[in-house]
Amino acid sequence: MTFLKNPRRVAVVGYNRIPFARQNTVYAEATIRDMMVATLNGLVEKYKLQGELIGEVAGGAVLKSSAEGNLMKDSLMMTALNPATPGVDVQQNCDTGLAAAIYIANKIALGQIEVGIAGGADSTSQVPLVLGENLTRAFLAANRAKKNQDKALALLKVRPKDLIPVIPAVLEPLTGLSMGGHTEYTAKYYRIGRKEQDQLAYESHHKMAAAYDEGWMDDMVSPFIGVERDNNLRPDTTVEKLSTLRPAFDRKNGTMTAGNSTPLSDGASAVLLATEEWAKERNLPVLAYITAAQEAGIEFVENKHNLLMAPVYSAYEMLKKNNLKLQDFDFYEIHEAFAAQTLATLKIWESEELSKQFGIEPLGKIDRSKLNVKGGSLAAGHPFAATGGRIIATLAKLLNEKGSGRGFISICAARGQGATMILEK
Repeated sequence: MTFLKNPRRVAVVGYNRIPFARQNTVYAEATIRDMMVATLNGLVEKYKLQGELIGEVAGGAVLKSSAEGNLMKDSLMMTALNPATPGVDVQQNCDTGLAAAIYIANKIALGQIEVGIAGGADSTSQVPLVLGENLTRAFLAANRAKKNQDKALALLKVRPKDLIPVIPAVLEPLTGLSMGGHTEYTAKYYRIGRKEQDQLAYESHHKMAAAYDEGWMDDMVSPFIGVERDNNLRPDTTVEKLSTLRPAFDRKNGTMTAGNSTPLSDGASAVLLATEEWAKERNLPVLAYITAAQEAGIEFVENKHNLLMAPVYSAYEMLKKNNLKLQDFDFYEIHEAFAAQTLATLKIWESEELSKQFGIEPLGKIDRSKLNVKGGSLAAGHPFAATGGRIIATLAKLLNEKGSGRGFISICAARGQGATMILEK
């Protein structure tokens, strides 16, 4: 194991993803490995990585079966990368892509590897089915039994209803609420109105549609099984159309709808990280540098409204450690898990009273014209483990085009987690 006394700069030198798709649509038959392989193949082809021995490929999926225990290694073995490349799975709910990038960046900075790939894939169309408790118990008892008679007796305890598989739900196990259910508490507690949620959703779709129309997305997305752009994107949506949608999580008094919440989605993404020297040897431009990152957690069982508020802490700690203000950025990429979550985060940062509830000083307002300038998750969709790679890629490209500057990333995650990151050019 090698550790350098002076950490090296970590460069973002490449990216690729497949279009994201709504649950049970065009990717209904695609597995997470299918999607991850397609994404890695696109990256390999784009940056001529055929035969390259990469330091490590890290990433993962939030929803996977035991047969997909090492998704990243299995996936890279089906690409043109050198098969001796190691792969490791990382999982931190919606922060997975960012956590994988932090993992790879740390290894590069410490001198353990020269180059790595961070990514992630998820499918809510191909969720792994689970055996019911009674059926599982019977099978295990039969497996332990030595005599055939005892095996048969164990299996005879199975009833027809036990044969129905359990479909995993996207619920918090400690509260029984979905992320949307928790965020409805968030919207009420922080007084986030329906009109401002719909406005943010409209802006997200409008900006991403413009990015596709002007060709800005052309080098970022590899077609997959005939799909060329995110199929959740609604270029023709309006605030008026969004205002007609019924509440999805609190039918009577809710403000959150299918339009101002991210849909369950399928997709995959990856980013290529390396030292400056590695990039220079291969004639690859340094798009941006990862200069800081911070992860955080938050209590959400008693305070149900704070499930997705951990970035409030991670942003505060990251900025303090780096002697920066929230206003010191040219671009802000804030994951739009739900419009209400994004707006609540901004409101807390702006409010002295609300920030005090978190035990921090207010960070202040940001220039909203710099927020998610090419659209966000409300437009693209949110395949949990793939969102981090999409956001890093977007921000790196923005900074590279500008030629200088600083960008801020914030991603909230289930289980009361959150991560932030700084990119600089």
